[in-house]
Amino acid sequence: MTAWILLPVSLSAFSITGIWTVYAMAVMNRHVCPVENWSYNESCSPDPAEQGGPKTCCTLDDVPLISKCGTYPPESCLFSLIGNVGALMVALICILRYGQLLEQSRHSWVNTTALITGCTNAAGLVVVGNFQVDHAKSLHYIGAGVAFPAGLLFVCLHCALSYHGATAPLDLAMAYLRSVLAVIAFITLVLSILLGQGVRNSYSSSALLPLQMQEPAA
Repeated sequence: MTAWILLPVSLSAFSITGIWTVYAMAVMNRHVCPVENWSYNESCSPDPAEQGGPKTCCTLDDVPLISKCGTYPPESCLFSLIGNVGALMVALICILRYGQLLEQSRHSWVNTTALITGCTNAAGLVVVGNFQVDHAKSLHYIGAGVAFPAGLLFVCLHCALSYHGATAPLDLAMAYLRSVLAVIAFITLVLSILLGQGVRNSYSSSALLPLQMQEPAA
């Protein structure tokens, strides 16, 4: 069982490296703009830059959100692979953690609920990875709306299990660490929702502006 300790670390390394690789591919294929770009226009003429270089003119449709980076091939293929493999690793982690607590004679509804929420998170990741935001927006957002809250609930439940089962100072320190990470995850989730909604509202406003300018004056 000792070798399975590497699974959560491998999940983090695989996901972070994979997402940044998807971003790099999307930038080089000019499907999104680089993160250091802070100048966005309402519209752009055909970009004269050579294929393979980053965009020089960007609209709000080119903001490098994670979902947007994985919309078009070839990066969409890697994005789907990351979602599927990541979901499998998440499910394995949840099952192993569930079995570990059962071996410690910690039978409780909290442990069972944590297993269910963890597997729900994995299912949501599969949907997010395989239904790109520009091609199946509703399914993509449903998957994200299931995956991220379920993952956060999984972490919170294991915080409670850690406190309840702490028998040594090291166990209690681990419970504190998990609680801090859960708070950070919650804040990050809320900020990502608020900022993402702000970007979508800005894009909707900029899209309506040309139509309003074309309307004849009353």
